[in-house]
Parts: sequence; structure tokens; C-alpha cells
Amino acid sequence: MGAGAKTFETVRQRLAALAPRRGATPPFAVFEWIIAGRYLRARRRGGGVSVVAFFSVLGIALGVATLIIVLSVMNGFRSELMSKIIGINGHVFATPIDRTFTDYVDLSERLAKVAGVRAAIPLVEGQAFASSPYGGSGVLVRGVRAEDLDNLAAIAKSIRGGTLAGFDDGSGVIVGRRLADSLGLQAGDTITLSTPKGSTTPFGTAPRTKSYAVKAIFEIGMTEFDSTFVFMPLAESQAFFNKEGDVSMIEIYIDHPDDVGAMREPLEMAAERPILLTDWRQRNRTFFGALEVERNVMFLILSLIVVVATLNIVSGLILLVRDKSSDIAILRTMGATPGTIMRVFLINGALIGLVGTLSGLVLGVIITLNIKPIQRVLFPGAWDPTVRFLAEIPAQMNTGEVVVVVVTAFLLSLAATLYPSWRAARLDPVQALRYG
Repeated sequence: MGAGAKTFETVRQRLAALAPRRGATPPFAVFEWIIAGRYLRARRRGGGVSVVAFFSVLGIALGVATLIIVLSVMNGFRSELMSKIIGINGHVFATPIDRTFTDYVDLSERLAKVAGVRAAIPLVEGQAFASSPYGGSGVLVRGVRAEDLDNLAAIAKSIRGGTLAGFDDGSGVIVGRRLADSLGLQAGDTITLSTPKGSTTPFGTAPRTKSYAVKAIFEIGMTEFDSTFVFMPLAESQAFFNKEGDVSMIEIYIDHPDDVGAMREPLEMAAERPILLTDWRQRNRTFFGALEVERNVMFLILSLIVVVATLNIVSGLILLVRDKSSDIAILRTMGATPGTIMRVFLINGALIGLVGTLSGLVLGVIITLNIKPIQRVLFPGAWDPTVRFLAEIPAQMNTGEVVVVVVTAFLLSLAATLYPSWRAARLDPVQALRYG
């Protein structure tokens, strides 16, 4: 007996020992996993199948990682923008209907006592022109009480120069970092504010111009606010905008911003007078709606990467079936059922999909958790906050979304194995031995 015949006989005996009798093979038996593992390495004909399998794993890994990273960045954008926009603007806005808010002190106290309300802040709001010896810019002036300003964490925790102490004495204002930079101001310098709605004279309304000391400089990290907002003591803003004993609105901060709909009725009852309530969703409907649409579209587009990668599994398994047609025929003659052959190739495709999916999961999580250091190292200065509102790329992983991505990628990989596995199971052993 020659060396080749002895090797074949040895392999046949080992397979026969591993494989149970016909009709007694349990699904996904040990020998099916052993054969699938040997086939996956495919060293017989130049390793072509192994190359296809490698690129299939790589494609699925990149697709899964990209989906996790992009969805996390989109979630981070939404979370950051929400925390900054509604953190400085409030969640519910109460404005007068029949008469002005001359009773704003009692009204804000009643609204603040509603269950679920964190704070009710009366304020005066108006537009003005801010100037210094180095330039000028349009600003939005907000008059608030000192105790209310302390409750605005977005401002109180973002002071970059100066102090909030003595804010209520009316001698100074608080400005954003980018506004201060554009006007060449620092804490202690003087800023001049002008408004067309000044004092009334026999010749009409005269503009009002007044200079204030810059008490403090804040930076919340959102260009839109850091370059336009100026906070002024409430009493001073009432005099500046001709609102003696009156306020423009009452901003209400609640514990759960997503539940603003359920807060309307309790707030209206607590007001004990007609008021108009609007919330942050109405004011920013277009903006957050566009973010949600963009997020869903990105998910669909990037899912195509995973779909294309799973197509590589189809081509790789078809090549494997063709490469191993003689081996499949030998297994069939030794008692392997069509189901056994089909499961062998299902295991092949499932292993490719599983390794690719898990690799993509690990890669995506690592990059997402370190996206800010990666940005600072690889792309320093590439993130312009004046264009993108935020100073850094935010990222926030959602466990549910990650699970959906992982399960979807694996199911797509598993589905891609069905046709090649079915084709292998239908292979005629006689024809395979004759022409293989």
C-alpha cells in the first residue's frame, strides 16, 4: 500500500471513529465542528478560501465598528446639544396672555412648588449691541436674579474668569468667552450695551447706552451661546429695557425634560391665571428632528457595509464547496447525511460572522471610549467649534443600539450561509468523485 493510500485510510478511520452511525448523528456534533474548522483554514489550494474568509471577517468587523462609532457620536451630539440648549434655556416657558407678569415673584414661587419642577426663574430678555474699544457685536441680554443664576449649573459651573459674587449689586454683567475674545475683554474690563428701546421723549424713543463692568466670563462650550449671551442683574435689566416691575417670561426647569407634556396641566393649575406654556421640544423641533432623521439615514447607509461584507461570506463558502467537493463526496459515502454537510458549512459561515462581529464590537467600543484623545492626537485643530457648535467630538454609547447592531450583523452573516450550505448538501457524491 502506497503512502498516499495509507494517509487516506488513516483519515478515513479517524472520521469513521468520530462520525456516529447513519441516522444517529446529533445536530452540530463534535466532528462537524472539527471538519468546519479544518475547512476554514483551507490550505490545500493556495489558501484562497482563507483569504476570502479573512476579508469577510475584516469587512464585517469594520462595518460593525463603524455603525457603533457613528451611532454613538450621533447620540453624543444629541445629548450634548440637549444638555447645553435646554440647560441654559430651560424646559418650559411661561409667557403672559391677558396681563403682564407684575406678579412674577408669587407666580414663580407657585410654579416652583409643583412636583417635578426643579426651578422657576423669572427673567427679562432683550436684544442689544455690545461694544468695546476693540469691536462690537449683537448680543442677547438676559436679566436674572443672583440666586437663580447660581441654580443655572450650565453657567455657574462654567466660569472661566472673574466671580459671581456681588452680581446683584447692578454694577456688572457676565459675558460668554467667545464674545469676550471678540471684543478683547477680560474680567474687570468695561463693556458698553446699547438698545433702541430707551427712554421716551417728546421727540420719540431715544436709544439707551450704558457701560457695565465685566464681572465674570463663562464658557459652556457651545459657540452659539458663548458668543451672544450676556447676563445682567434682574433689576438692572428691568430698568435697561423699560420693564419696571415686569419680566418677559418665567423659565421652568423640570427633573425629567422628556416628560414636559405631562407637566403642562399641573403648571397651568398652579399658575392660577392664564399663561401660555411652550416647551423645549416646540422651540427646537426642526433642529432635533433633523438630527433624528440624519441618525436613522446614517444607520441604513452604514448597514450596507455589513451587507456587502456578508456577501463575501457567500462567495467564500461557494469557493469552499467547490474546493472541497471531493471531500464532501467521501463524507457522504462514509454515512454523512445532507444535514450534516449543511451544518458543517453553516458552522463555517457562523464562525466567520461571529469573529467579525465580535472584532467589530471590540474595535468600535475602544474607539468610542477614546474618541476625544484620538481626535486630539490625530486631528488637532480640525474640529472648528464655530462651525459645529461644540468644541470636541462627543460620543455616548447606547447599550440597546449596540446589541441591535451586533445581533443584526450576526443574523445577516448567518443568512448569508444558507444558500452555499444548501448547495453543499445537494452535491451529488458520484458526480463529485467522477469530476472532482
